[in-house]
Amino acid sequence: NTAADNSSGFTGLPGGYRLLDGTFIGPGGSGTGSYGYWWSSTQAATTHARLSSLAYFTAGVQMTDFNKLYGNSVRCAKDLPPTVTTSSVTSVTPTGATCGGDITDSGSDAITARGVVWSTAPNPTVALTTKTSDGSGTGSFTSSITGLSPSTTYYVRAYATNGFVTGYGSESTFTTLDPGQFTDIDGNIYDTIAIGTQVWMQQNLKVSKYRNGDAIPTGLSAASWQNTTSGAYAIFNNTAANDSIYGKLYNWYAVVDSRGLCPTGWHVPSDAEWWTLENFLGGNSVAGGKMKATGVAGSGGLWNSPNTAADNSSGFTGLPGGYRDYFGSFFYIGYIGEWWTSTENLTSAWYRNLNTNNVNVYQSDDYKTAGKSVRCVRD
Repeated sequence: NTAADNSSGFTGLPGGYRLLDGTFIGPGGSGTGSYGYWWSSTQAATTHARLSSLAYFTAGVQMTDFNKLYGNSVRCAKDLPPTVTTSSVTSVTPTGATCGGDITDSGSDAITARGVVWSTAPNPTVALTTKTSDGSGTGSFTSSITGLSPSTTYYVRAYATNGFVTGYGSESTFTTLDPGQFTDIDGNIYDTIAIGTQVWMQQNLKVSKYRNGDAIPTGLSAASWQNTTSGAYAIFNNTAANDSIYGKLYNWYAVVDSRGLCPTGWHVPSDAEWWTLENFLGGNSVAGGKMKATGVAGSGGLWNSPNTAADNSSGFTGLPGGYRDYFGSFFYIGYIGEWWTSTENLTSAWYRNLNTNNVNVYQSDDYKTAGKSVRCVRD
């Protein structure tokens, strides 16, 4: 019993085997106590299959092929599920979302199916029909979840099935939007409002990435801010509460970046599209009051007094988010709201201004390095 110490705990025994003619080799026959043979499930040829053997005279494990009609011992290995991670849920809409997963280990056998499964109840399994099928093999995959109901909470997890068992990633939950909402790539939720023939966001844009997932630079010093010719954003006075309420202040280079600032299906309005909005509301001399959020600071509002003629009858809900000038300084939060257009004016670009002291909407232009709010309009 050369070198036997059973340090693995396998506890291999010399059970012998049975030949084609019925003869036993090992216990009960010749060579008693000499050999142990164990089938694998792997075929070697039409008439033969692979097995492993232990012998009394060696510490090695021998691999060989035996005729399938031989009788050998069997050990069972526990079915091992694949190792799966569930991806974050993104691009949530009233009727769909995007998820996926990453398979880092196939478990006991090759992956034959993978995807995500979802339900309105916890711990969904592949027994449900509400699942995707996203190929086979290990690695990452993306799943498109469709056919959902608006304003409903769902449970989702990634799955992977090998030849023996299905493994699941951790469970995530998400709630579909109501039909008047949409999300950006960061998961920020926006309400929408139809004004005339256009559909506008009701909140200022908060996204920190372009549509393709690339990060938009931020945290620029005053000197870097005024000298950049690439897209960037700032948060008024670098205060998180201002980001939550008023959104981010983008330079114009971010507005027109080819990677897309607004979510898919939306765009930064042109100067002409702003004129369309103002004209529908009766012209720029009165449209400002119809676009400003109501109320004043200290009485439940955000605009500093007097917030002239504000009734928000359009539903635009314009807020006084201030701006960052081209030198990198922040000004007039509470007093002014400014929004970029996508239209260039030689070395500058057009924007719109709402003011607490006026009922007007003002068209003006500014340096492209200035930081202003952005509203998106539906394509």
